Amino acid sequence: MIKRTLGQGLEVSALSLGAMGYGKARELPDRPEMIDLIRTAVEHGMDFFDTAEVYGPWTNEEMVGEALAPVRDKVKIATKFGWDIDQETGEHRGGVNSKPAQIRRAIEGSLKRLRTDYIDLYYQHRVDPDVPMEDVAGTVRELIAEGKVRWFGMSEAGAQSIRRAYAVQPVAALQSEYSLWTREPEAEIIPTIEELGIGLVPFSPLGKGFLTGKIDVTTTFDNSDIRAGIPRFSEEARIANQKLVDLIRKIGEKHRATPAQVALAWLLAQKPWIVPLFGTRKLERFEENIGALNVTLDKVDLDEIAQANIVIQGARYPDAMLRRSGL
Repeated sequence: MIKRTLGQGLEVSALSLGAMGYGKARELPDRPEMIDLIRTAVEHGMDFFDTAEVYGPWTNEEMVGEALAPVRDKVKIATKFGWDIDQETGEHRGGVNSKPAQIRRAIEGSLKRLRTDYIDLYYQHRVDPDVPMEDVAGTVRELIAEGKVRWFGMSEAGAQSIRRAYAVQPVAALQSEYSLWTREPEAEIIPTIEELGIGLVPFSPLGKGFLTGKIDVTTTFDNSDIRAGIPRFSEEARIANQKLVDLIRKIGEKHRATPAQVALAWLLAQKPWIVPLFGTRKLERFEENIGALNVTLDKVDLDEIAQANIVIQGARYPDAMLRRSGL
């Protein structure tokens, strides 16, 4: 698989597989199938995998650790700290917690669950407004010196927090939502990380499924589906936003590509240090997504998307979730 380089010399496959969707509860009923998928991804040349202690909590890291243990020396594992997880019980107490003592307890748990003695990329999952960023970055710097972490990352952080962290410990990657229908990072975040030499790992590159073209106004979401509470997935917003899917489907026909492949190819065309992070539970979807690496959008395609100037309707998250981002 094609490689790309994030910040600080972190070289990874050009696409990354995220494990967040692999079981939202503490139990993972399809765990064996997910382990098989992760191992198949490695066979396809993918070497960049993403998890977090909060997914489950904990069960996700355990699954990823089991899946990758036989090939640990061939892959890069990213995990995250920063939510307020009771390190004794695994209870998600709500809110964030990036106190240095919490980070140190969290890393030990993640190392054990991931069956490794080091984390390749350790992200702060969300900025903790009650802990100085210098203390967070300083703690990760110590973990790097101790050999427990190799690279430092941040997630959904604002430009000021990124700069403050970078001044203490250079940041290799920022993970933020960025896609054809979430363009906000272009205003300040992308110029900031480009200036500092930080790579971008955009999550939800397929708009939580909307950009695949498989969701329309007739789609229903049960209460356990996070999309049920997202303004962008209201019926009215889906009707308005369908024009974007229609556009990328049209471009896809030119390249014999699916809408999902066009959406991923668009991200890959933006900057050479962008590595989209997608999640899937199905092998056929995985194979479809990595097929985006064979799709090259030309200037005509990119200009057509830009000149369409489609304004996306609906916020990407409810207000309470948005308040955790951009700090």
